[in-house]
Amino acid sequence: MSHETPAGSPGGALITVAFDVDGRPHTERIAPNTVLLDLLRERYGLSGVKASCERGVCGACTTLIDGTPTASCSVFAFGVDGRSVETIAGQTVDGELGPVQRAFAECGGFQCGYCTPGMIMITTALLREHPAPDEETIRSWISSNVCRCTGYRMIIDSVHRAAELLREAAADGEADR
Repeated sequence: MSHETPAGSPGGALITVAFDVDGRPHTERIAPNTVLLDLLRERYGLSGVKASCERGVCGACTTLIDGTPTASCSVFAFGVDGRSVETIAGQTVDGELGPVQRAFAECGGFQCGYCTPGMIMITTALLREHPAPDEETIRSWISSNVCRCTGYRMIIDSVHRAAELLREAAADGEADR
């Protein structure tokens, strides 16, 4: 990370940060108070990262930073310097829904859809750490994300289905060896 003050900018030092977003490298000059959520939405057009509470409590803006679920509204963008950020936009595979997205669609794990990107991101992290989670583990993980529509049953079913799809994909990949 480096600092510079642009010409004609009264005290407005900019910071240069380099990081990956959905597997693509980026280098940006940003104000020190730039929030990651704003950078992702405004500069990259990643509107799937939802702005909601803007206090890090609802989960709508969940991204994975180096694989860890993080409320992007509560992180200054300089904090991702040298790191990897995953968003809902990076969950597709060759233009098709990824397994977690597919599971949410199959099981109706959404109604209005506003919380769905955050739920998918938290599910992605959960299944990386716990490939076959029980319901208690699922409930614990998704408790950081608020859904006002579904009552969570269909979300829990979606997580179970995503785990199944990922296990099937892993088995298919091993069978091809």
